[in-house]
This record gives sequence, structure tokens and C-alpha cells, in this order.
Amino acid sequence: MGAKIQNLSQPIEIQYSNVDKDNVTIGCKPLPDVCRGANASVVQHRDVMKNLSFVLELMGNSGTATIKMGNITGVIAKLSQEIQANLNFAFTENAGVMIVKGGNSNFTGSFRLMKIPKEASKMAVERNGSFLGILLFPEMHADDSSKYYLNSEIVGIEMGAKIQNLSQPIEIQYSNVDKKGANASCVSWDGNRKSLWITDGCQTLETNNSITCQCTHLTFFAILMSPPPANISASDVNSLTYITSIGCGLSLFFLIVGLFMHVLVRKGKASEATKILMNLFVAMLILNLSFLTNESISNLGIKGACVAIAAVLHYGMLATFTWFFMQALHLYLSLRQICTEVKHYMLKFCITGWVIPAVVVIALLASQKYNSININTNEGKAATMCWISDAGVHQGVNIGYYAVVFVFTLSVFIVTVRQIVLMSKAGKAQDNSSIKSNTSTILGLFLLLGITWAFAFFSYGPLLLASYYIFTILNSFQGFFLFIYYYKSSKIIGDGKIHTQSSSTATSNTAVTSPYA
Repeated sequence: MGAKIQNLSQPIEIQYSNVDKDNVTIGCKPLPDVCRGANASVVQHRDVMKNLSFVLELMGNSGTATIKMGNITGVIAKLSQEIQANLNFAFTENAGVMIVKGGNSNFTGSFRLMKIPKEASKMAVERNGSFLGILLFPEMHADDSSKYYLNSEIVGIEMGAKIQNLSQPIEIQYSNVDKKGANASCVSWDGNRKSLWITDGCQTLETNNSITCQCTHLTFFAILMSPPPANISASDVNSLTYITSIGCGLSLFFLIVGLFMHVLVRKGKASEATKILMNLFVAMLILNLSFLTNESISNLGIKGACVAIAAVLHYGMLATFTWFFMQALHLYLSLRQICTEVKHYMLKFCITGWVIPAVVVIALLASQKYNSININTNEGKAATMCWISDAGVHQGVNIGYYAVVFVFTLSVFIVTVRQIVLMSKAGKAQDNSSIKSNTSTILGLFLLLGITWAFAFFSYGPLLLASYYIFTILNSFQGFFLFIYYYKSSKIIGDGKIHTQSSSTATSNTAVTSPYA
């Protein structure tokens, strides 16, 4: 054991089940002195988990035993070498530790339910593991004083072998949880550095008043409770929801009308710019439709349907971002007058615009990152939706993805506006119509390149609420605005050809024309 430990003031108790006697307290070979201390570190508790195998020598023919070491409680079970099965244990307030057969979890009061899949037992036996040990370590505190562990405890699970990359995750379920407005996140200790907790390999599921951690490896686990963000009021949420519903519904209708017009009337005569715009229409149609149906599907409580609509919504959003990028790229190539030099121009654009978002979504699907989440206000829970359940993944993937798009589209937008202004100044004084035309061009580009999305992704501080309203109005109605731009920028004239109105400033010496027309 690395040290001689004796004469403990708090004895170690091992209670056996499946024996003829009643539960007995037996003095036994002691564990490290850390077992007596409630304020020990995770590194010290790791030593406790590693030395659990010695208990097997004391169990005799018993298959399971409950363990009590000071204020640390747990259970240990022998693994069958011939037949492996699911192992489920419940830690209840009244009955202590119980074996759960058949997955039944009809307990009263608060409980913690641990489900170890058959796959983990099989993997442990194949790697010379002979037992399953689960210990609850109380009075544990997070390094960040603003955060805390649920019930101030961590859970250690050990099987005498390295268990990872499970296709069927282990489950740690806490019932009757009062979050008190905090955000819950399942974390695991990476085992390398002191008190380093990560979310990798674990998924957080919240249903009513229970929280379940699904993890694909074994180590120490905890549910980290973080203070909620500065949530907006319920009235603002209702107002924003109302605006969004109207805007998305209106945009959805006009996106469909625009696609209908393009396919039946204008497709054969469309320019490359219009074809790119139609791809953006499709992406935004997917985004708006999946958003409008998301909450209804979430309320059904069907996990598969929720995962599917979350993936579709995410794909629609990423595809929209990508086509903003493709819009900017086409604009840049048009300014440089090199579009015609690229072979299979539209084919390459379409592959890039639709495949890249698909790769990201498939990766998140494989990682099981989509699920139902709660949307909170300062008055508590407001609604549920199907989305990315891991806040860290949401921040990294979506904000990171859009940040790349935003930097490029904003750069192209600035270059284009600068060129319009310089070319206008090169001519004579502008009249009111030319100023109006230039303004329309710039506003059209602002919407076409999706720069309005920055109001949501980069809004902080005292202007947060105002930014939310600006974002909601501009982006929920964006499909409608783009339809107006599409309708006005191209019209059919008498000979049946498409005439593209140039958003230009006409002077006696120069005409500043948007390359996007």
C-alpha cells in the first residue's frame, strides 16, 4: 500500500450482501489515510480507487459488498469471467446501496443511479479486470469559487482495467435536482493534472428534475454547476420569440416564392451570381423551416426526432454561413475579373457550400452532441429546443465557424464599398437617384454577406439586449429582404431575357455597378 496505516479513529466498514448473516462491520486491511479525510484531493482519491482490489480478498464467496470508509461510501462487485451483463446500482437516501435489476429505477426520494453497460464489463474482463468499484466522495469543492459540484461530491468508478471509447456509455443519473437557476455540465477528471476537469467524452442530459451523465470512459465524474449567464427577462424572450416567428414565417414564404420563380421562369437565363443566391435561399429555407418546427419536436420527448431536427437546424445554419462566404468569394473574384478563368466554377462552389457543413454536422452526430436543451430567463425555464447539448462545443464550433466567415465577408464588403465610393468620386457630383442607388447596393451587400449575424455572435455588455433585438429583426426577416433584392435586381423584359438592374451610380464619365448584379 506504500505506507503502514493502523489505529484509525474512524474504522473502515465493509458490508457484504448475498450472505447468510446480516450486514456486518469487519475490521480489515486499511486503505490509505486519505480515506478518513473529506478534504482530500482528487489525486489522493485516485489512490483509493486503485487499491480497491484488495477488498476482493475479504469478500469470500460474496458477489457484492457495500463499502464505508469514514464519510466515503460505495459498492464493489465481482465480475464474472464467463458471463458479462449490465450492472446497475442505486444509491438511495433511505435504503443505502441497492442492486437494480432490469433497469428498474422506481425509487422514492432522491437517488443516484449508476448504470454500467455489458460492453464495459466485457472490456474489463478481456483486460484482466476482475471487479467493479463505485465510490462517492463527499465534501468536494471546485477550484473556481463561483462554481460547485452537485451535492458537493464526485463519483469514482474503477474496473481494474483501462476502459474508454465505449459505444454504449455508462450513465450516472441524479434525481430530484434543484438547479437553482445554475447550468449543469457533466465533467470528468483527465487523470493527468491536479483538478483538471474536462467535458470530453461526457454528455449532459436533463429531463424534468433529473440530470444524467453519459460517458464513454471510466475515471472520476462530477456534475459541475455554474452560475447562469445574465439571462434576459421573460417578457423580452416572449417579444423576441414573437418577432422571430413572424419574421421566419414571412421569410420562409418568400424564399419558397423566390425559388419557385427561379425554377419555373428564370433558371435557364440566370447568372452565376443569381445561382449562388438561390443556393443561399435553399440554405436559409432549411434553417427557417427547422427553426420553426424545432420546439414542437422537442416537446414530443422523442430523442431520435430531437437529434434529427437539431442536426438539420445546425446544418441549415452552417450552410447559410458557408454560402455567405461563397457570396463574398464570388464578389471578390468578380472584382478581380477572374471568374471565367475557373473551370467548373459553379460545381466547385456547390460542393464547397454543401459538403463542408455536412462534415461538421456528421462529426457532431458521431460524437452524440445533439439533444434537448433548456432556454432560461431570469425567471427560470422558458422553453426547450433541440440543439447542441454541450455549451463548449456550441461556442467553439459555431462562433469559430462564423468568425472565419465574418472576417472574410467583412473584408470583401469594405473593399467593395471603398471601390464604389472611389469610383463615384471620380465622376461628377452625384444626384439624388445615384446616391439612392449606391445606398441600395451597399445595404444589399450587407444582407447578402450575412454581416448582420455578427449582432448575435459578438454582442456583450450593456448593448446585449439591443443587439438581440437588432439581430432578431434583421435575420428573421432576412429571407424576405433577400427576396426583394432578388426581385428588383433582375426583371424579365419583352424578349424573354433576364435584364439585371445594375445598382449603379451613373455619371457622365463613369458608372459604378455592383459586380453582384
